[in-house]
Amino acid sequence: MKVVRFDGLLASTALGLALLVSGPAANAQQPADQTQIIVPLPDVPPPPTARDLGVEVTAPAQTAAPAAVAPAPVAAAPAPATSAVADSAVGDKLREMVTGKALDRTVARKAERAGIEAFYSARNYKPVWVADGAATARAKSAIGYLAKADAVGLEPAEYPAPDFNAAITADALAEAELKLTTVALTFARHAQSGRIHFTRVGSDIQFDQKAPEPADVLAKLAATDDAAAALDSYNPPMPEFKALRAKLAELRNGKADAAPKAEEKSVPLVRIPDGKIMRPGVKDERVVLLRKRLDVKGDKNSTLYDDDVRDAVRTFQTVADLNDDGNVGPNTLRALNGEKKAAKGPSADPIDTIVVNMERWRWYSRDLGNPHVIVNVPDFRLTLWNNEKVYWTTKIVVGKPSQATPMISSEMKFITVNPTWNVPPSIIEKEYLPALQEDPQALERIGLKLEQAADGTVRIYQPPGAANALGRIRFNFPNKFLVYQHDTPDKHLFARDERAFSHGCMRVENPLMYGEKLLSLALPDGNYSAARLEKMFGGSEININFPKNIWVHLTYQTAFVDDKGELQFRRDVYGRDARMIAILKGSDRKVADLAVERAPNTSSRPVRMPVGMYNGSGPSGPSFFDVLFGGGRSYQQFDEPARPRRPIGPRYSRDGRIISR
Repeated sequence: MKVVRFDGLLASTALGLALLVSGPAANAQQPADQTQIIVPLPDVPPPPTARDLGVEVTAPAQTAAPAAVAPAPVAAAPAPATSAVADSAVGDKLREMVTGKALDRTVARKAERAGIEAFYSARNYKPVWVADGAATARAKSAIGYLAKADAVGLEPAEYPAPDFNAAITADALAEAELKLTTVALTFARHAQSGRIHFTRVGSDIQFDQKAPEPADVLAKLAATDDAAAALDSYNPPMPEFKALRAKLAELRNGKADAAPKAEEKSVPLVRIPDGKIMRPGVKDERVVLLRKRLDVKGDKNSTLYDDDVRDAVRTFQTVADLNDDGNVGPNTLRALNGEKKAAKGPSADPIDTIVVNMERWRWYSRDLGNPHVIVNVPDFRLTLWNNEKVYWTTKIVVGKPSQATPMISSEMKFITVNPTWNVPPSIIEKEYLPALQEDPQALERIGLKLEQAADGTVRIYQPPGAANALGRIRFNFPNKFLVYQHDTPDKHLFARDERAFSHGCMRVENPLMYGEKLLSLALPDGNYSAARLEKMFGGSEININFPKNIWVHLTYQTAFVDDKGELQFRRDVYGRDARMIAILKGSDRKVADLAVERAPNTSSRPVRMPVGMYNGSGPSGPSFFDVLFGGGRSYQQFDEPARPRRPIGPRYSRDGRIISR
């Protein structure tokens, strides 16, 4: 009985103590009228404990008291305070790392260090990826996306995620925070600008690239829990890129087979016997062999050297870098009887080819313009786009491998009818001046004129006319490589599947229709048509200015998805694929996104010679090589025997046509 009474006393005492010490926290759990009754209480001495009374407390008495008086919120109250301390500690450590030397060791790029400092300073060093001592949903979203970066043609190993599960201290959490920030910035930069800087691929590539602002990237990530979507937004938005991305996924999942690489038609090698020069109009039994060797259309058994044979021979000569006069002389015959040169083929792995094509799309502006023109060099095709749809397309001839059509974006500003061909300085220096040294009448015979200004600058040009190397119309988009699109009086090359034969400019198969389509968008009220443009043909230049410029993008797509949704491949005519794949698979990949210095492009620098050297269309006074070497040494007085020089520049064929740029 004593035990029962003292147990009751102990319970009452415990209840009184709980009411006394619970204070406002306990009162908050009671109705308002009860709170006024409980407060204030008089000071009383502490009641005697069971031990003071010499009574042993049984186990049930110990467990009963807490169950009656301990509200759940009181027991849980210390937990938030503990988390706040942990986040504060991470922030303090992050401040120390961002403002100290640790940032220099962790982040290599100055712009990204500055962006990290500005971003975290503005938020008082509150973490982005950490909360309550663990990785946030935002961090998990970013880590999951970066682990699958190969889906967008990038390399997951370049974006290693920190192990937040192993980070159990403030120092470790701060380090993990900064590491994920760094790899997120690296990914955003690669996704927008590329893993390979264009300067490492060639000197004939030029873009105005801008990496994303680091502080802006971090602000975008901090504003959402869906970090995957935020990171993905830095990839190119163009439909061409998205289509390649989908095909890449299909190939990796084994759901699609790569289309066969486009190759030239295989023609059996036929040996043609020696003999007299074969020209248009002659009959020769060897013409039958020539028709088979070049797969000339028409009657394969005809012995007549007709226009079809001549055009096929000229095409062969152009490809073989011979004098393309359309005649089969000793040099052409030897080339015809020789083995074909090995073609530059694309990578054996179609995935590699797709990846480098996705990479090149990162070099272009995210807004291609509306309307805009896309030139795909390996496909030898020009396409005019309007409102995200193909508006018109045509065949083109592009630069040969030794004089590649560059990769650039520029704005077309006007069209010129009856253009004058101003010969580029590089051709003047390398081809025409040496030709003049050998033959002072060389330019006059091919319809070119030469002028020398008072400062010695040499200009060579061809006046407007039917025989002009640019044809009757030119499409102008100023650029440092001095390339443009134009008509051509020489149409036979459009019959070829591969058409890399020019000095770098783009010859358009249907230039008048191209002009009509462009002007229907640039000047819709101008009522320009192909027929109207043709009526403008004459001897004077006519410029048609655009009120709004039209963007022109010269691209290099060896892999693309056609309008039927099929994956297409083209030959790597300039070796750009091979170069980029070698970079991505070699040791250079670690620094491939850094630009390299290249010699300045001098192709547009005016050619200057001693004043008075040229008079009219030929040289006068001391020769070019007299000036350089003295002593009257001629052009061919070198260590090796003189060899016949290939005629240069536009040349007339027997039918009066001229070979153009």
